[in-house]
Amino acid sequence: MRLKPSNILVTVLSILLIACHSETQPASARTNSSKFHEAPIKAPVAPFTYDTTSPESRNIIAQLDEYYRKQVRAGFNGSVLIANKGKVIYERYFGYSNKEQKIPLGVNSSCQLASVSKTFTGAAILYLYDHKYLDLDETVQHYIHEFPYPNITVKMLLDHRSGLPDYTRWVPLYNKNNATPITNAAMLALMVQHKPAVESRPNSRFKYCNTNFAILAMVIERVTDMNYSYFMSKYIFQPLGMAHTFVYNPAAGLPAEAAISYKFNWRREPDMFADGIYGDKGIYSTPEDMYRWDQSFYQNKLLSNETIELAYGPCSFEKPGIKNYGLGWRMLCYANGNKVIYHNGWWHGNNTSFYRFIKDNMTIIVLGNKFTNSIYHQAPAIYSIVKGVPVVNGFDTED
Repeated sequence: MRLKPSNILVTVLSILLIACHSETQPASARTNSSKFHEAPIKAPVAPFTYDTTSPESRNIIAQLDEYYRKQVRAGFNGSVLIANKGKVIYERYFGYSNKEQKIPLGVNSSCQLASVSKTFTGAAILYLYDHKYLDLDETVQHYIHEFPYPNITVKMLLDHRSGLPDYTRWVPLYNKNNATPITNAAMLALMVQHKPAVESRPNSRFKYCNTNFAILAMVIERVTDMNYSYFMSKYIFQPLGMAHTFVYNPAAGLPAEAAISYKFNWRREPDMFADGIYGDKGIYSTPEDMYRWDQSFYQNKLLSNETIELAYGPCSFEKPGIKNYGLGWRMLCYANGNKVIYHNGWWHGNNTSFYRFIKDNMTIIVLGNKFTNSIYHQAPAIYSIVKGVPVVNGFDTED
């Protein structure tokens, strides 16, 4: 079967751009067209503080072990880290990183974060905002000139109010080879060529959309003149001591220690067209690295307190209930002013849950590499065990 010229162009672009998608891009590879000139932050990486020996923590650990024995029997395969008041109280690794080779999950087993990757892309945008390299209220076209939709701002991408259609649904209409990963640039080329219809007027309503954060990754690239993977590694992962966190590159494949993605029946999840697109997903990490990420916000290592508060709200209450979305974060906003800052994720067989109870500096990190949606229901039970209080209505389960 002959390919249409547009499909040939996209295929060629995908091959070339995936080959260039590397986190080892040297600084000398920049074109120097960008004004970005920040040095990476210097943030000493302190060891974790643990609380696992006090009578109270031993009781909590015993309850959590019993809880996870039941979860494993029900099919859970993944890694867990729970901290309270800035101290790690529980860290466990259940099951396999590689089932075929009987390699167990361990402290260095990186798992695909899926949509939890959006917290990193959002924070990278806010880092550039904090250092005055971009304006959140500026249009996307100001940074990506060929972007085909006027009047959509950077902030509208961050808080999912752009009205853009989700690329995971419209790209297959124009790119018939859906088994081969394409890149953000190839996705943008299809967007420019076909201009799929928006789902709503810009800033008229909230609609969660992966396209928003794939485009934000390209904004980062245009502002810094670095590819997304390289920027994230040099300016976020490495300075924060996240040694086992990286952006997935389909052309290079996974490192040996990274966890394989499995369906519920232990069949592998193969790559497909969307696996070459990053920003909305694509970051791999470990529970310990994620805890370093979590704690960096309390310590203002990457962002100022004012910018962090901007990311966390204000709560819009656009729909009835407590569910809200900040700038790169889901939020549960309660009448007493308390907030739960979180994000879940689901991509292929990977399910992730990342909850931050910022009033108490309590963190729940659950990374799974074998599909089970039970991961999204673990946070209420864990919170109840740690805090010794019932959770009446549960927590949100959206990814």
